[in-house]
Amino acid sequence: MEWVGDARLAAGPEATWYLETAFTPGGQLGTVEGDPTTPVVVTGIEEMCTMRVPSGRLVVDAPWHDDEAWMYERGLPTAPPRELAARIPPGTYPVEIAWTAGPYEFFGEHFDGVRCAATRLRISDDPVSAWEMGLGVDDDIDRLQPGEKLAFASDANVGCFADAGAWAALSAPFRTYVDGVPVPHVSEELPDWCERVSDASQQADLVTFTAESGGVVWLGRTRTGDVAVIVVSSGSLGAKA
Repeated sequence: MEWVGDARLAAGPEATWYLETAFTPGGQLGTVEGDPTTPVVVTGIEEMCTMRVPSGRLVVDAPWHDDEAWMYERGLPTAPPRELAARIPPGTYPVEIAWTAGPYEFFGEHFDGVRCAATRLRISDDPVSAWEMGLGVDDDIDRLQPGEKLAFASDANVGCFADAGAWAALSAPFRTYVDGVPVPHVSEELPDWCERVSDASQQADLVTFTAESGGVVWLGRTRTGDVAVIVVSSGSLGAKA
């Protein structure tokens, strides 16, 4: 039976185009700002790492929020992370970056304009039939206003994918501050200043990625409704529903 989604969450034509083009090498994602003659081109897809999600429950949020640091330091409860309502099969999945390049000149200096256009967690290779915003477990779809976007916020332009069942352990290293500055912690360095934190006892991971001010989480669903891919675009690109 073919899956039918909720129209209130469905991606519009612009977001659908962006999400499909961002992971197509050679695709063009507009032009360089202020220079309509120079295209921004998808140069490749890079697998940063794999991550383990043993619970089948996924958090897509900032790994920390500045306004909660003092609560954590005093042992007070902080707000729960933004966990997706959609479930995925427990397993290990690749985290991939879509890279673009749009060369530009600034004050006489030339730059290659390489940047991350989007980051995705690839659950399967099945074709995506439709895109929709990822509803959080605490989101009330009946309160969603026309044109409103379901997104997470990020004070430091960093987002993450993380196993929800191991969230307390995985996010703890990011929640230790001295004078408002995160204390260095043990993690695996990845491309684009990203990192992976692992919890050996629960065999679970957290992987950070670029997320300018946060982002909209998009679910790519198959014809039968299974989640094939979870994407967060970098900055406001692709965010229009």
